Amino acid sequence: MSERSFEDYNLSDEITRALVLMKYKSPTEVQSEVIPRALKKQDLVVKSQTGSGKTASFGIPLCEMIDWEGRNPQALILTPTRELAVQVQEDVTAIGRFKRIKAVAVYGKEPFSQQEEQLEQKTHIVVGTPGRVMDHIERGTLRVDEINYLIIDEADEMLTMGFVAQVEAIIKKLPSNRVTMVFSATLPKKVENLCSNYMKNPINIQIASAEITTSAIEHSVIEVKEAGKMSLLKNITVVENPDSCIIFCRTKGHVDTVFAELERSNYSCEKIHGGIVQEDRFAVMEGFKMGNFRYLVATDVAARGIDVAKITLVINYDVPMEKESYVHRTGRTGRAGNKGKAITFATPNDSKLLKAIETYIGFEIPVEEAPRQQKVAAGLNAFEVKVSGRQKVGHSKNMPISNGSMKLHFNGGKKKKLRAVDFVGTIAKLPGVSADDIGIITIQDDLTYIDILNGKGSLVMKAMKEVTVKGKKLKVSKANII
Repeated sequence: MSERSFEDYNLSDEITRALVLMKYKSPTEVQSEVIPRALKKQDLVVKSQTGSGKTASFGIPLCEMIDWEGRNPQALILTPTRELAVQVQEDVTAIGRFKRIKAVAVYGKEPFSQQEEQLEQKTHIVVGTPGRVMDHIERGTLRVDEINYLIIDEADEMLTMGFVAQVEAIIKKLPSNRVTMVFSATLPKKVENLCSNYMKNPINIQIASAEITTSAIEHSVIEVKEAGKMSLLKNITVVENPDSCIIFCRTKGHVDTVFAELERSNYSCEKIHGGIVQEDRFAVMEGFKMGNFRYLVATDVAARGIDVAKITLVINYDVPMEKESYVHRTGRTGRAGNKGKAITFATPNDSKLLKAIETYIGFEIPVEEAPRQQKVAAGLNAFEVKVSGRQKVGHSKNMPISNGSMKLHFNGGKKKKLRAVDFVGTIAKLPGVSADDIGIITIQDDLTYIDILNGKGSLVMKAMKEVTVKGKKLKVSKANII
């Protein structure tokens, strides 16, 4: 790891202040390799695994080089998924907040007209999926004649998903004198061809993946029959007692089943998969980042786009079908210099999938025994204390400087089928309020407590007296508890 400092790059005061606020202390290896070259406007091909800090490696120089006075987009960032587009847009916005950089995310399954309205306003950076970006270019709602910088993020995934033709069509619409940077976990032939055809003498940067895949994350496999998975899951969560955990399932049905069982057992949890409407998926993501709940049950749709520094445990309830998915799933933990743990449940039918994963990652995953009942019993008290106690709010890169909070009491909870996502979705839409203003949410059978941050408590309390949550009118008041 480099011992360089962000001060070495002579960044502007505005960018430096943002990095301090985001608690970026020193550059990661990929950042120390990319930032100085990007600032010199060199074309780059960067091979770097998930969790290495690559978004900031291009986000910092982009925000530094953007001319605030310019009205039309100066940078285009292509991503393979909607979730990743939103995550990158949030990160870039956070880095450029004091320069007042405006980044807009565009992606499918959202009204075109809303994105068109945003693009009509002053916009510095556009982040988007290839299909929707091409739609905007063809309809004339995204002007690209002033694009100076093109970033292709997760290039291997983008081309695997069949976006080659769209990416090439977009590139052909851009100015030829632009700077191009390609980021990819692997460099298959399709990515190499793209780079050789559309880049000018690119510098190749390869960040060793070994330390990301192994030293920061403790990997293990537990052999179990399908019928024993739920019992094993509960025992593992008791023994590990994580602060923040993602449980990955192969199908939407498994996510629904696991979530329902954990909720019945009073776990602080939420779920996310492709069958949940996009607005709710984003609200769940925000809630997880903010620490509103401790466990997230998810399909691979959530493996990209979640950037929470302190996820301590990833559980593969099902072995992933695609070997690449194992890296992206487990890469949600062990981030930003923290240690993490990844535990995979493997049935007798999973041996071929597991062998393919081990070949791909370059090491054999150690087999671990299921925890004995004596160990589970010994950890039960600490687990129950953590489940019932207050959670620590996760650090958000976009979190405002002030966090003066007020706890509000709502007279509805689990019996009215209310979930954290329902409250987040409602409150975040109030004028003058965002998801960053919502802290810990504690839902009980007949009542809910919510911490409102940044001095917005009175505003939210007044507004919520006129607004319904999931169609239900709830009484709201300032809570009298600490």
